[in-house]
Amino acid sequence: MKIWTSEHTFRHPWSTVAQAAWRKYPNPMNPSVVGVDVLDRRVDQEGKLHSHRLLSTEWGLGSFIKKFLPIQMLGGDTCYVSEHSVVDPEKRTMVLQSTNLTFSNYVSVDERLTYEPHPTEKDSTLLTQEAIITVKGVSLSSYLEGIMASSISGNANKGRQAIEWVIGKINSEVSELAETAKSGMKDITDNLEKITKVSNKTNTDSI
Repeated sequence: MKIWTSEHTFRHPWSTVAQAAWRKYPNPMNPSVVGVDVLDRRVDQEGKLHSHRLLSTEWGLGSFIKKFLPIQMLGGDTCYVSEHSVVDPEKRTMVLQSTNLTFSNYVSVDERLTYEPHPTEKDSTLLTQEAIITVKGVSLSSYLEGIMASSISGNANKGRQAIEWVIGKINSEVSELAETAKSGMKDITDNLEKITKVSNKTNTDSI
């Protein structure tokens, strides 16, 4: 068993980061995630949002690693991951827990991500990640667990870049909406001015 942990600070408020985490896929940094399906979503009596999603990902295992895997694991590169998440808007926490469903008899990766306001830095969000990797019934299992931990670390960096990319999209959308609203208000104001001028002219002509 191999345990991998990491912390990262986003220089954005929790609400922004949490929204970006929901909209993380698809993104150009994590092309291995090829599908996201929502299986269940509900709000409990305490106002917490519970979601269950199924992620379809590509293993992307190198030919060297595949030499050590059972033949049952070489039939395809698609892996299905079950993800449960809980968002607590009052405490401002978002917790995602995921585990692979495919090939779980041989390899299990249990991951937990927690997004919460940074305890000391204002308008920042702390992401805490933990992954437990277990390889069973395979030669050199400890070695393979180490390689997979390194792969998870690399993917985590890409995931953080993806969050920043989504935040950029959100900010762009907000700017576009603001510009559209501004343009719409200008059109309304211009039309009101025209109506007022016509009305004033009509009143003047009738005198």
